[in-house]
Amino acid sequence: MFQLDPDAVTLLEMMRAAGRPPFETLTPAEARAAYMASRKVLSPEPENVAEVRFLSAPGPHGEVPLCLYRPYGTEPSAVLPVLVYYHGGGWLLGGLESHDVVCRRFANAAGCAVVSVDYRMAPEHKFPAAVDDSAAALRFVAENAADLRVDGLRIAVGGDSAGGNLAAVMALMARDGALPPLLLQMLIYPATDMAMVTVSSQTVREGVPLTGPTMKWFIDHYLRTADDVYDWRASPLRAASLAGTAPALVLTASADPLRDEGIAYAERLEREGVRTKLLHFSDQVHGFISSGKVIRAADTAIDMCAAVLSQALRR
Repeated sequence: MFQLDPDAVTLLEMMRAAGRPPFETLTPAEARAAYMASRKVLSPEPENVAEVRFLSAPGPHGEVPLCLYRPYGTEPSAVLPVLVYYHGGGWLLGGLESHDVVCRRFANAAGCAVVSVDYRMAPEHKFPAAVDDSAAALRFVAENAADLRVDGLRIAVGGDSAGGNLAAVMALMARDGALPPLLLQMLIYPATDMAMVTVSSQTVREGVPLTGPTMKWFIDHYLRTADDVYDWRASPLRAASLAGTAPALVLTASADPLRDEGIAYAERLEREGVRTKLLHFSDQVHGFISSGKVIRAADTAIDMCAAVLSQALRR
C-alpha cells in the first residue's frame, strides 16, 4: 500500500469536509458545476504571461475554441515552439477556464507557446467527436503557424487524464501521416484502455478524487456502444502498433485507477522502440497537477514535465 504525500492527504480531508458527492451520482450539468467549483478552491493564482489570445479552428463538427498562451517576457515577433494541450475531465468536464493555470505554467516553465483546446464534450457529443476536434485543432496550429508566430516544425502534444488519452491518439495519427509530425507526446495520468480491466481500476474505488466507478461513469457517457472500447482512437493501448510515434513522457500516480494502464502504455512504447520517460509519483492522487494551491508537488511535476518538453522542442 502506498503512503500519500501529506498535501494529498489534506486535499482528501478537504473533499470529505466539503461533502462533495461522487460525480457518478450527479447529472452531467451538476458534475460540471461541482468540478468548476473545485477548480476555484484548488487552483493557484494564474501566472502572468506575455499574451493570451482566444481563437477558433474549423472542424468537422463546427468551430473548435482555442486559447493561445505565449510565455512571460517573450518578444511579440518571436517564433516559438508550441505545445497543443488537451484538458482533462473525463471527456465531460472542464474546458479552457479549468486548465488556464496549468497552461500558463507550462508556457512559462517550458518557454514555449501553448494552445489549449476546448474539444466537444460528452454526453452531448459522443466519441469520436473529441478526437475529431482535437485533430482539427492540431492541423490548424500547423497550417497557421506563421500567423500564430509558432514553429510548425516544432510541435508537441500533451494532456492530462482524458486529455492524455487524446494526446496519445494524436501521436498515433501523426505517426500514420494524418496529422503533422510531433516532437513529443506528454501524457499526464492518461486513460489508455476503456475496458477498465487493470488492478488499479478495480482497487482504487473510494476516498480519492478519481475512482474506478467514477471513471466507468465517464466512459459510459463518452462511448457510443461497447464496441467503441476496442477502437484505438478510444483505447490507444489497443492499437496494433505504437512503434514510430513521437518520443513520450508518461506521468502516473499511485492512488489513481488509471495508474496501471498509464504504466502499461509507457512500457509498451518502450518495448516497441519509442524513446520514453516514465515519471511515477507513488505518493499522489489523480488530478494533482491542477491542484497546486493545496498540493505543492504540482509545481514539481509541472517543472519536471516542462524540462522534458523544453528539451524536446529545441531539437
